[in-house]
Amino acid sequence: MNEKDDRYASIFLIFLRFGLLAWGGPVAQIAMIRDELVGRRQWITPEKFRRALAVYQALPGPEAHELCVYFGMIRAGRLGGFLAGLGFMLPGLLLMLLLAWAYSFYGADVLLPLFVGVAPAVTAIIVRAAQRLGSQSLVSVGHWVAAIAAVGLTLMGVHFLMVFLVAAIWQTLWSAGRRSVAIAVGMSLAAFAIFITSRYPTANVIHPSSSGNLLIEGLKAGLLSFGGAYTAIPFLQNSMVGHYPAVTQTVFLDSIALGNVIPAPLIIFGTFLGYIAGGLSGALLMTFGIFFPAFAFTLIGHHQLERLIENRAFHGALEGISAAVVGLLALTALNIFQQVVTGWPQLFLFAFSLAALIILKSKSTTPAVIVGSGLIGYFLINAA
Repeated sequence: MNEKDDRYASIFLIFLRFGLLAWGGPVAQIAMIRDELVGRRQWITPEKFRRALAVYQALPGPEAHELCVYFGMIRAGRLGGFLAGLGFMLPGLLLMLLLAWAYSFYGADVLLPLFVGVAPAVTAIIVRAAQRLGSQSLVSVGHWVAAIAAVGLTLMGVHFLMVFLVAAIWQTLWSAGRRSVAIAVGMSLAAFAIFITSRYPTANVIHPSSSGNLLIEGLKAGLLSFGGAYTAIPFLQNSMVGHYPAVTQTVFLDSIALGNVIPAPLIIFGTFLGYIAGGLSGALLMTFGIFFPAFAFTLIGHHQLERLIENRAFHGALEGISAAVVGLLALTALNIFQQVVTGWPQLFLFAFSLAALIILKSKSTTPAVIVGSGLIGYFLINAA
């Protein structure tokens, strides 16, 4: 093995180790990467790290994974970036495939009876995610208007892409100080979107578990998860639950629970959904769709994106989309709450989980809440 091969192998192993330790969500994952590669190994300066992180926080997709691809690329070119990203995602991918197979083969009730108490905890996690994202994204009147408009337009059946377009144009004009123009244009676009929806409603049909559809579902999750993996929840919930016969609301919530208790970017829950909907090939296609943008953004266009992020007009559009996504996530959280919290045991588990998520700050809080709620729910329901 020559020196170049040694360097590639070393990069893969470094990021494979990161993947094996990727507990606690993106904040903990990014802190681990920063401490090791910026603090100890000094691959880049802290200032350069902050600029790179700002780029990936503005873009959709799992930012911790995108940072791994970035570090691998600056260390050993595009192949190094690919190997770094592959190493980071591989442990979570293999674990999720194993869990999905066991879940599909044995069934949730036989394999993990604790799942009966998991749904309220996952509902609390989604509510907490919506609150945290809202506190970060809804920092002005313009953002609040974009979020509320997104909820209203979605309830009227407007397609999310049209919702994003309205929010992006609105916030761009509002941020530029053109308030009256923003109001006129925003109301006109919203009215046009409602008119188009009334004339050409989206058909609510059952999708076959085809390769092409699952690949598109993965790309949707990878390209629309502005602000973190939780923001992919509304899109995958709306397009998979009820459209793929095997993907029920219970299965969907179980996928999020499993994504929170293994070392992986949370968005890996899409792999689970792909497996349930279309077997191993479905899982791999969903995973490819989810992570392809994260690889492509960095390996193809990082430097161009870095310059684009400095454009203030682009900031306004992204802020509008982020605010709209918060609105959609809040609406999804409310819908799931209404379906899951149907009695006092579920309400108790939801309140217990939400309180723990708010009070406790450890990176192990989320998996602990899921396991704890599962245990309590199991005994409550068996005792009933």
